[in-house]
Amino acid sequence: MKFSQGKAEEIKIAYIGGGSRGWAWGLMSDLASCDDISGQVALYDIDFQAAKDNEIIGNKFRTADGAKSDWQYEAIETLPDALSGADFVVISILPGTFDEMESDVHTPEKYGIYQSVGDTSGPGGILRAMRTVPMFEEIAKAIKAYCPDAWVINYTNPMTLCVKTLYRVFPKIKAFGCCHEVFGTQKFLARMVEETFGAKDVDRHEIKVNPVGVNHFTWLTGAAWQGKDLFPYYRTFCQKYREGYRTGDEQVDSNWMNNNFASTEKVKMELFLRYGYIAAAGDRHLAEFCEGKWYLENPQRVSEMQFSLTSVAWRKQDLKERLEKSRRLRTGEEQVTINGTGEEGVNQIRALLGLCELVTNVNLPNSGQIPNLPLGAVVETNAVFCSGSLTPVFAGPIPQEIYPLIARVCGEQELVSEGIAKRNLNKIFAAFSNDPLVTCSLADAQKLFKEMCRNTEKYLSMYDLSGEF
Repeated sequence: MKFSQGKAEEIKIAYIGGGSRGWAWGLMSDLASCDDISGQVALYDIDFQAAKDNEIIGNKFRTADGAKSDWQYEAIETLPDALSGADFVVISILPGTFDEMESDVHTPEKYGIYQSVGDTSGPGGILRAMRTVPMFEEIAKAIKAYCPDAWVINYTNPMTLCVKTLYRVFPKIKAFGCCHEVFGTQKFLARMVEETFGAKDVDRHEIKVNPVGVNHFTWLTGAAWQGKDLFPYYRTFCQKYREGYRTGDEQVDSNWMNNNFASTEKVKMELFLRYGYIAAAGDRHLAEFCEGKWYLENPQRVSEMQFSLTSVAWRKQDLKERLEKSRRLRTGEEQVTINGTGEEGVNQIRALLGLCELVTNVNLPNSGQIPNLPLGAVVETNAVFCSGSLTPVFAGPIPQEIYPLIARVCGEQELVSEGIAKRNLNKIFAAFSNDPLVTCSLADAQKLFKEMCRNTEKYLSMYDLSGEF
């Protein structure tokens, strides 16, 4: 890597999960749109052909309309070769396949347990963590061996446990987790500002927020626009739209509610009216951290709250469509386009290179930024990015009104992390059975846990699944 006239050149980015048919294309677009960074992206994936496909697609961005920088993409067969000499590492992987995720999400339905996402919390999130954490242990070891000074950006869920694992295995790693859920809440507040104050085209960056909590269950203890405290106005807004906020003429029906990411922010607004702080994630995520009877008791309750249960059947169909899009992009039947994704990853890279400064929400081990959560637990707050430095912002203690909700989640995540690290199924099951979504009996919880483990045992060979727990 070298610097010349305010530009950083010959940067090497190692992309683990480089065969991605989504996140990778977004990164390619965002990199091409920046005129002050350029270099190489090494695409590594256990599906080498998928990485080769993205090599072709990525290199098409070099000549796309609007390209401001030149990035060379190359599929790399081994993880050591991909990581060697990397300045940045991006991790975006699917732990297992959608068949395993189908078990994560839908097996609990036999016991009356519904999940709207199933990748972070609840029984699905815990089983996913059992597959993911061992993979991240190997990734952390490889980073330590081949690029110990690289900055590591993680997008993989369960975010908290992935970042926790990277630091557990390699304490000196320079890693952080990125999530766009807070961005969505800033956008929602921007719409509220436009309606309340008659402002036009308010950008989410104009909404200054103080996030606290854990990933996908982050809350705002402060929100302001042009120096105005938004909490009183948000309360009025939530009271007005307590039956759901829609921007157009959408009809809320069963077809609209199923198998996609629909939401009218009804959960988010109800939580604010109940607790007085702004829940800063999408309703599908927020619901999974609350007591199971609140929002996910059954599909009818989900429909009442106007969000969606995203089925894995839908994800499988979506993957087929993305595979077809990959073919069209490779062959030139469809042209690559440069459209900003709204993600902060590329600006985080630029800030760490000293090309700008940035304050945004990230997931990092707690070093005191949230003083009433355990030190070392991975938490989500703002952090300051500048040349060679990432410093978490002191967010203050979690308010007592929402502390029991967040502390319970944080404690469960710490227990899951320890259980997986020690391959101790008793510890993992203790967290599983205590999860707020697991509303069945203890005996049924044991049956469910065993069944979910058996369904995904191909990826769980590091555990002794034959014993009792």
